[in-house]
Amino acid sequence: MTQDRPLSESKPLNFLEEIIEADLASNKHQGRVMTRFPPEPNGYLHIGHAKSICINFGLAQKYGGKTNLRFDDTNPVKEDVEYVDSIREDVRWLGFSWESEYYASDYFQRLYDYAEYLIQRGVAYVCDLTETEIREYRGNFYNPGRPSPYRDRHPEENLELFRRMRGGDFADGSKVLRAKIDVQNPNMNMRDPLMYRIRRAHHHRTGDTWCIYPMYDYAHGICDAFENITHSICTLEFEDHRPLYEWFLEQDVEEKFFKRPLPRQIEFARLNLTHTVMSKRRLLELVQEGIVSGWDDPRMPTISGLRRRGYTPEAIKSFVERVGVAKAEMVAEMGYLESCIREHMETHAPRRMAVLRPLKLTITNMSHEQSFSAELPHHAEMPELGMRTIKFTPELWVEQDDFREDPPKKWFRLAPGAEVRLRGAAIIRCNEVVKDVEGKVIELKCTRDESANRGNPADGRKIKGTIHWVSANEAIDAEVRLYEQLFLAKDPMDTPQGEDWRQGINASSLEVINAKVEPTLTDCRPGQHFQFERMGYFAVDSDSAPKSLVFNRIVSLKDGWAKIEAGQALGRE
Repeated sequence: MTQDRPLSESKPLNFLEEIIEADLASNKHQGRVMTRFPPEPNGYLHIGHAKSICINFGLAQKYGGKTNLRFDDTNPVKEDVEYVDSIREDVRWLGFSWESEYYASDYFQRLYDYAEYLIQRGVAYVCDLTETEIREYRGNFYNPGRPSPYRDRHPEENLELFRRMRGGDFADGSKVLRAKIDVQNPNMNMRDPLMYRIRRAHHHRTGDTWCIYPMYDYAHGICDAFENITHSICTLEFEDHRPLYEWFLEQDVEEKFFKRPLPRQIEFARLNLTHTVMSKRRLLELVQEGIVSGWDDPRMPTISGLRRRGYTPEAIKSFVERVGVAKAEMVAEMGYLESCIREHMETHAPRRMAVLRPLKLTITNMSHEQSFSAELPHHAEMPELGMRTIKFTPELWVEQDDFREDPPKKWFRLAPGAEVRLRGAAIIRCNEVVKDVEGKVIELKCTRDESANRGNPADGRKIKGTIHWVSANEAIDAEVRLYEQLFLAKDPMDTPQGEDWRQGINASSLEVINAKVEPTLTDCRPGQHFQFERMGYFAVDSDSAPKSLVFNRIVSLKDGWAKIEAGQALGRE
């Protein structure tokens, strides 16, 4: 059945869409589009996997198709149920649902049966070479391989040995099953690749039923065929494996195992991101060595880490869409991802006031009896969200960075003798600076312009600077975690020979501070997002509790003053 699809869209098609539309036009798969997302459950998914998820599920959605979630659990040594659960959660969180959930282990018997079929046809054999010997016999990119001395075993002998491998008659590593293809093929993947190895390891689903396990290159395409996948969309590192993918499927010459037409493997460029590592092995090392608190540490590029930090599915999907689908490898700037979450938060995050580095400010011409309720919008550009009420009192907290005792030019915040607006409440003048014995500023004494209408710009006063505040009497304490990039270098793996890649870790990637926040945040819940006015976008962390609030900074706001100050510093140099 031909699916309705948006062929009239003005946005140009990417090459994957062009292939699918050509297949639909020719009715190659009877109008079907069936994709799959096949992660190995040996770690948590990262932002690169998010691109693959969005592409596989997104293409199926666009063309009225379906997507399977299939766990490639062919290596029990590295796999765990914890990772299976996390993958499910990540896919759902991104907003996708799968047609069916499968495991490569669902097909272990069928994969074994097909291996016997290939042995009987004389295109697979049992090899006794060790791992080191196989590597030596295989050659390299400059030298052709040599045939294994066991390559010409008779199919009956190979079948007997393979069945004994399954029966547990041989030690781990003593024998493997290999495909008989071409030991001199310029593509190293085609030089008699391994199909099965002996590995006595408890499997999280099949237990100890099997002591031989299929290799990924053997199982992957065959599982696709078992599920009638139409388009097997992979990342670019599998391009050299495509001939092997096709070879295994094409050996079903009697069409006993797979329906036709066979799946087609198509590769796209994987997503790489600056200032982080994208290898699950490296990410696991960060976790195991305690460099981060876990897979969901907000500095990690994992989907769970991004979620905990406060990123939204909409922002990640927008990022993936903007990066686009290409055939050439590329590295996306971290700032590009940050701009996507800023854009989403701009229209979705309610505003709140929080003072991250408190400096006491006392209004000397105001008594506590004169305290009043300031009315502030939840979102200045979304009046339909209504207003919130905050108590304005004579004793306040303001940001330390909003005061300069010796202000530079174009400084419109607090300074001796300077006036500023306190957001939605008052116009004040700084009259006195109080310091401790070490000369550190600990308090500002100010007066309020009593003629001003609570600092409303409509009062006609031309005050250029507006800063935020919280009441010292009403504010509540909160722990705020300020995150920066985990690695200083754009490419952490690009290190001088012999230098450990961990040397590039940013020692200042996390700063924990005690802040003061407005009392309307008392009942906030983990996962909620806010803009702390003038400070950035923040999310309530999973560690947070009603009387012990914890906020993660998702991303800072663009700081215009930082650019001015940096420019002035360069000018002084």
